[in-house]
Amino acid sequence: MAGLVVCVAVFVVASAFGVLHKRRSGRVRVRGRDDGVRLGAAELGGELGERATLVQFSSAFCAPCRATWRILGEVAEMVPGVTHVEIDAEAHLGLVRELEILKTPTVLVLDAGGRVVRRATGQPRKADVIAALGEAV
Repeated sequence: MAGLVVCVAVFVVASAFGVLHKRRSGRVRVRGRDDGVRLGAAELGGELGERATLVQFSSAFCAPCRATWRILGEVAEMVPGVTHVEIDAEAHLGLVRELEILKTPTVLVLDAGGRVVRRATGQPRKADVIAALGEAV
């Protein structure tokens, strides 16, 4: 009987964790530790957009990274003055550590001056990215 109670408890905890993880993944939100962080063309390996820049940290074997790349590319084409820069996390470990990137894909939304205004971990939805751009401009 005790084994059954333990199994049920483990199932409930695992289910709650899974639901919470799914709800948080891909959400674009403000992170306190990004206050004041600025990135320039030297760190990004590409020019900043006139209005905003979407920075994507990816890895080679990340399936959601390919879908995120497509979504961010479409948003950059739709919104004038926005550029999309993809950074290979494995090749830029110093920057990954500095920005505390813990998983891929991670998307940073930068304003015109290169200041980080939003962050998304996981595959974001196009509507959330477009909404986050409103705060970057």
